[in-house]
Amino acid sequence: MIKVIKNKGSKSDDEECILVICAHSDDQIFGPGGTVARYAKEGKNVFTIIFSYGEMTHPHYKKELAITTRVKEAQEADKFIGGHGLVFLGIEENKFAEQFVTKKMYQKLKRIILQHKPSRIFTHSIDDPHPDHRATNKLVLETLDRMKYKCEVYMFDVWTILNFKKQHYPKIFVDISSTFKMKVKALKMFESQKLALTSLLWSVYFRAWLQGKMDKTKYAEEFYKIR
Repeated sequence: MIKVIKNKGSKSDDEECILVICAHSDDQIFGPGGTVARYAKEGKNVFTIIFSYGEMTHPHYKKELAITTRVKEAQEADKFIGGHGLVFLGIEENKFAEQFVTKKMYQKLKRIILQHKPSRIFTHSIDDPHPDHRATNKLVLETLDRMKYKCEVYMFDVWTILNFKKQHYPKIFVDISSTFKMKVKALKMFESQKLALTSLLWSVYFRAWLQGKMDKTKYAEEFYKIR
């Protein structure tokens, strides 16, 4: 099942479109959230594709309730940072490669990409420790190759600490000094993820500060260009 949530407001045909493609419903904030908010302020149309509902993080909930909760949180966070909407593909966690084939997700992902015609795509890092994050990277690149679709593709980190596999890729920084507080507030909208947030929020501050130092700004987000 694909669930589409669109925010109010329509884009004109000449607006630049940017896609964020991630594994779980908070990854697009943890990774490029400050950049998404900045792009939205600049008038760019940012749309997010999320592979999984992430219901396994709530084993004590009924599946339908877990899905409803995570969708609502993602929608509120996306609206807050100025995103133009979300698509949930509904692939089960830890089964990305298998269900991408069995659920015929190539055609669905292709259709969304062709609909939005992004000039840039942001997705997970190739060396992220989370297997769903690595699988998302692989499936996105394979889909673009199969489509022969050309655009810039950037990787963002969520769990990655060391970047051995990415050292040869061009690195870019985006100054998020004006949108960092929005990123933090958007993350806090994922109330069902409070435990994970408590353990990860320090790294969000530290990473933004450190990357800001490297970019000679207050706060920044770092990306690796792979296409």
